[in-house]
Amino acid sequence: MKRFLLYATLTVGALVFLYPFVWMLSASLKPETEIAGFNPLSSNFMLENYRFVLQKIPILRGLANSLLVSIVVTTSVVVFGSLVGYALSRLQFRGRDMIFNLALAMMMIPGQLTLIPLYTMMVKFGWVNSYLALIVPAMMSSYAVLLFRQFFLSIPQSLIEAARLDGCSDWRILFTIVYPLSKPAIMTVAILTFMGVWNDVLWPLMVIRNPDLMTMPLMVTLFNVGGQAEAHLGVQLAAAMLLALPVIVAYVFLQRYLIESIASSGMKS
Repeated sequence: MKRFLLYATLTVGALVFLYPFVWMLSASLKPETEIAGFNPLSSNFMLENYRFVLQKIPILRGLANSLLVSIVVTTSVVVFGSLVGYALSRLQFRGRDMIFNLALAMMMIPGQLTLIPLYTMMVKFGWVNSYLALIVPAMMSSYAVLLFRQFFLSIPQSLIEAARLDGCSDWRILFTIVYPLSKPAIMTVAILTFMGVWNDVLWPLMVIRNPDLMTMPLMVTLFNVGGQAEAHLGVQLAAAMLLALPVIVAYVFLQRYLIESIASSGMKS
């Protein structure tokens, strides 16, 4: 009975969280006159709203820009974060604790406070209206450093010492021992970074004016609030569905690694 109640509660909770997404999907496929109400079913499903979105904005160009920026940033965050995390967890050097404390302190500063200094730097570097403005400021993450450090601490030190006795350098230890054992942490950082960069609107709105460089979230936002959607709710929901689809697909395939990493390293001190 306890197990039945547990699964019944989890099922109800899942339905509560899933229903808004199901409603949004069905509403994006309905005529405008049928969107009102809570019933996700309809006998007049159509793709007209999606056709309208594809005709009004260069959504495929925005998709390509978002994929480029998100993939480059995610790769750099995983590489640089893992290198710093390994150094902070396994190497002994002067100032190690200070660097770690500084990374923790940076996590406590709201990102909005650094927008104006970052924008000023982009203007002085001449990077406004370029991919560099979208990529370079996000190439390092304090959260990634913290998560990698915590996960690397869970790897037995005996493996590291045995590899050093065999003559392995730190680079070889990192690539042949640490990385293969750290797939959950790598996937977690990759998923969270990709989602954060993909959904970011404020920073691209500040540094990008050229429509050819706009990311997909920026295009969708300007489409919905700039009047191009012509106040049609179904069209706005269709644009939102196109924006959310890549992240949903990525999460469905990689969620196992995310859960495993949180369970194994998220609470380790």
